[in-house]
Amino acid sequence: MRKPRDFDSELKALDSKARQLKQAKLHQLGELVVATGADALPVEQLAGALLTAVSASDMIVREDWRQRGAAFFLLQGKARGGARSRAASAAAADSSTAPIGSEAGA
Repeated sequence: MRKPRDFDSELKALDSKARQLKQAKLHQLGELVVATGADALPVEQLAGALLTAVSASDMIVREDWRQRGAAFFLLQGKARGGARSRAASAAAADSSTAPIGSEAGA
């Protein structure tokens, strides 16, 4: 006879994993703010810039932002060297072939 599934423990494990992923995302966003130097901006200016970016509908402007961001990560990867820079350049090459309108939430 099969052992019954413990749905409660599975849900708790999934909830725990979701919390860990959310914390990792917040940590990475904080690192991004520091790495770009945006932590030197007043909080109000940073929030305004982010709100403008979120509400931007001009795909040409958004593509320019994406290219500048990809170049930033490539430069950061080259400064560190090693496998990370190769992974960043491969990711940039992959994303540069995607159509402009295919980026979700960008």
